[in-house]
Amino acid sequence: MQRFGEEVHLDDDEARGGSTPHIVRYVLFASLILAILAMSAIWISRAWYESPENGQAVTAEQHALGS
Repeated sequence: MQRFGEEVHLDDDEARGGSTPHIVRYVLFASLILAILAMSAIWISRAWYESPENGQAVTAEQHALGS
């Protein structure tokens, strides 16, 4: 801390009251990976569930009707 007359100048750590461990970037990275895995699991499971029987192609009309 430095004083210049009436002004007080603080370093970043002094102003925050502690140090910054940079944990936020790890939390954001982990949540991004989990979101990608969850969306992929939903996409793959829906594609597997709605896959046509016996290798027959599904037309847009059949898909719209849900058969």
